[in-house]
Amino acid sequence: MASDNSTLAASEISAANVTESLVANQAFTEKLANLPAILWDNGNFFFFEGRIIFTAMACIYLGSQAALRRPPSANPAKKGKKGGRKDQDKEDELVQGLVPSDAILLPIMAGAVLTSLYYLIKWLDDPEILNKILRAYFSIMSLVAMGKLLADLLHYVTGFVFPTVWLAKNGRLYHIDSSKKGQWSVNDNSTEQVWDKKKKSPFPYWWSELNASDATNNLLWEIRHLLTEEWTIRFSVHGITNQKFKVKFNDILGIVLAIHVNIAYFMTQSTFLSNLMGYSFCYTGIMLLSPTTFATGTAVLFGLFFYDIYMVFYTPYMVTVATKLDVPIKLIFDGPARASMLGLGDIVLPGIFVGLCLRFDLYMYYYRQRKFVPVELKSKDETSGQVVTNTETQRMVVKPDYINPQGQWGDWFWSTRFGKLSANATPALKATTFPKPYFYAALVGYLLAMIVTLVILIVYHHAQPALLYLVPGVVSATWTTGLFRGELREMWGYTEDGSLDTADTIVEVDGDGNVVSVVKNKVDAKDKKGDDSKNEDEAKDKKDDGKEDTQAGDNVFPDTQSITKDVPSNGEADDNNETSPDKNESSIVEKKVKGYSVFLFSIEVPAPSEASDS
Repeated sequence: MASDNSTLAASEISAANVTESLVANQAFTEKLANLPAILWDNGNFFFFEGRIIFTAMACIYLGSQAALRRPPSANPAKKGKKGGRKDQDKEDELVQGLVPSDAILLPIMAGAVLTSLYYLIKWLDDPEILNKILRAYFSIMSLVAMGKLLADLLHYVTGFVFPTVWLAKNGRLYHIDSSKKGQWSVNDNSTEQVWDKKKKSPFPYWWSELNASDATNNLLWEIRHLLTEEWTIRFSVHGITNQKFKVKFNDILGIVLAIHVNIAYFMTQSTFLSNLMGYSFCYTGIMLLSPTTFATGTAVLFGLFFYDIYMVFYTPYMVTVATKLDVPIKLIFDGPARASMLGLGDIVLPGIFVGLCLRFDLYMYYYRQRKFVPVELKSKDETSGQVVTNTETQRMVVKPDYINPQGQWGDWFWSTRFGKLSANATPALKATTFPKPYFYAALVGYLLAMIVTLVILIVYHHAQPALLYLVPGVVSATWTTGLFRGELREMWGYTEDGSLDTADTIVEVDGDGNVVSVVKNKVDAKDKKGDDSKNEDEAKDKKDDGKEDTQAGDNVFPDTQSITKDVPSNGEADDNNETSPDKNESSIVEKKVKGYSVFLFSIEVPAPSEASDS
């Protein structure tokens, strides 16, 4: 972080000349004794730098929440339901996992890039040319990232404006149903839905009984419908590609806004827009990167820990590149008398570890809900040669079904009182309340490490490598939490490489019900049956998709029908039909040949009758 318009970068954090109350040659003990007075004199500095700390933690918090996905301790949602097995599997495929070798490769690659940029800047003498090239590069590369960030922000706003449930003052939980354009609740004595005829608008609380005309209310319901329901986008080029995917209006609007933001940034070099691009890189980076295991994440962070120390304290590379390049690789905050900046690496690298902690919390939540069902396993006794059935210690692990906790911000706001859920809360809302000890511990470790970084900046007047403090703070807080909770074994064994995502696992349990060993990962017969069923489902999905695409193509070219005649392949008339021309004519067969779309791009809006709340 930098102050007084100085721009000394330390792991993209830089600061200088924060206070003049210290003498450079003071001993460490003297500085430590004067620390309380120094902190008091620099209270304004802490308030100013607090904006950066808050921004960094907000990026990590939101990115970690967006990175939640089905843990291997839970079964996929039932196929056919919204957010079910097919969609969930596609989301899991987007995650890029790190491997232990990245602990060595990442510092080497980062050092090579940093050194190359440093000498390129020295060779050019004027970095403005390089800045223009990199601005154009980052503008293009940030389109998807910024589109995702803006779309998710719009989703959050939509969830607050148009929630699906809300809690009235009398304690009754109302559900907003866009398909029937009304609101209903459940009686205390039964599960019957009671529709409230007074609540005609799609809004919660007082606005549910909005005094408006029927036309206005219908318009509001249609707006809610278009913002909350999925749209279908089709893109087809004959012989090259045929794609169909689901999006929402906010996703399309997010991409459009991202294009305008990038154009404006390239033309104005606005600091605010540069920070916005930096937020998007951090957000999507935390979403898409995974350390895979706690051991790998710890190794990678400590590899970059030593890299950061070397580049800041022993070379001029980090400081020069961070201060000379005016591109969105850092967050910059300008004040009346100072400026501060924070590198994106100091957010993303600890952030992916914090995101792993949150997913581990979700994993443990479902892990504790698993059940052990006794099974009969037959084995042959070597002494007697007889088949023996063992049911005492053999158990099959039955996993609970997964409920997606994402996208509940608006419902949580309107359905809670002082943070407490109603007893009639939806399953999705209840799923958001899973315990998060590791996530909160990692966030506290990050916060304390950032505060220590600021204190060291004030005391030593020298740029500090932020990872020098952030890595021990986040990693030690996480492993210490596992130690005190007695879950180090589960932490060490947890992985996101897919090996834990098994079904029909047979385990050995002791007298206390603890798992001793895994006997069999899958039951062969059931496995085969399950695979066949999965293949059939996938084939059916492809068939349905192909049928829809064919129908879409027919609608594009409805008049491409022709009448053909059956004639011999050699082009000559059949001798048997020469004397019977009438018979030959009667053999003409009319066939309808449907045309295909050479190029197709369409956006299909869901019909009002198809609306349904998830």
